[in-house]
Amino acid sequence: MRFFITLSFDGTNYHGWQIQPNSDSVQQRLQEALSTLLRQPIEVVGAGRTDTGVHARMMVAHFDWEELIDGKQLAYKLNKFLPQDIAVQEVRLVDEEKHARFSATSRTYHYFIHMRKDPFQQTYSWQVPFKLDFEKMNEAAKVLLEYKDFTSFSKVNTDTKTNLCDVKEAFWEEIAPDRWRFTITANRFLRNMVRAIVGTLVEVGRGRLSPEDVRRIIEAKDRCSAGESVPAKGLFLVDIKY
Repeated sequence: MRFFITLSFDGTNYHGWQIQPNSDSVQQRLQEALSTLLRQPIEVVGAGRTDTGVHARMMVAHFDWEELIDGKQLAYKLNKFLPQDIAVQEVRLVDEEKHARFSATSRTYHYFIHMRKDPFQQTYSWQVPFKLDFEKMNEAAKVLLEYKDFTSFSKVNTDTKTNLCDVKEAFWEEIAPDRWRFTITANRFLRNMVRAIVGTLVEVGRGRLSPEDVRRIIEAKDRCSAGESVPAKGLFLVDIKY
């Protein structure tokens, strides 16, 4: 039987989702808790990787177990075992062919920035000390919807077989005075892709690049042509559709 776990986490103290040697990860913490509760080694498969320091308001993972499980009870027990920065919302039975990663049809990320020093935003948002033209940034964001190959925004030397992604939406909106949120939805994302895109769009907002330059950067298929990656702390995985 296959079960989906829906969870959220503050990524500040973790080296991303995926298990890595000599590093603490969310996947490792979840597997350890499940294995302890079920008294058998359990492997969980996540909907995707998140980089070091990236957060998730919604992450989905699956595991297999031979018996029917009371999902509410297991979720309750997992939350007792897991640290405060990881929380399980749901454990539910799904069809056995359903896969947390490969069955997902879209993923949505948010990136938060703030323009003035604010002690209550420092952990989960990036302070930008210069003025930005968000109208130009939104114009440039629309260019992303015209392309499929996002090699220019991918971390180099990865094991990814293809750099093709279908971006369905990408836009900036002001959510409070001097606070902005970038929303991007695609069927899949490359490693470091969102942070590299945000860094490039910020260069547009500063007047260092034009929306047409973003088109040139994408077509170059060269990571060196794009902007620098922004800090991980402002990035959240917020939704996964199946």
